Amino acid sequence: MTVQVTITPNGRMSLPADIRKRLGLAGGGALLVEETSDGVILRTVAQSIAHAQALARHYTGDMPEASVDAFLSRRRDDSGE
Repeated sequence: MTVQVTITPNGRMSLPADIRKRLGLAGGGALLVEETSDGVILRTVAQSIAHAQALARHYTGDMPEASVDAFLSRRRDDSGE
């Protein structure tokens, strides 16, 4: 879906109500703005976390030993903590 929004002279823009409602932003909320070579991407915090997890899975696959928790556990073991 593509929607045109207007940016005010002071740099504000308003997301249409139906989009805010679908994203769970009806009562306010936060969006993360990512600038890419293709343009700007707006994501909710939950969407950003899911995106980061998908990127991590792309590089680690189904290797549980490649997780951050496994790394920290190995570091604790190595340090004797």
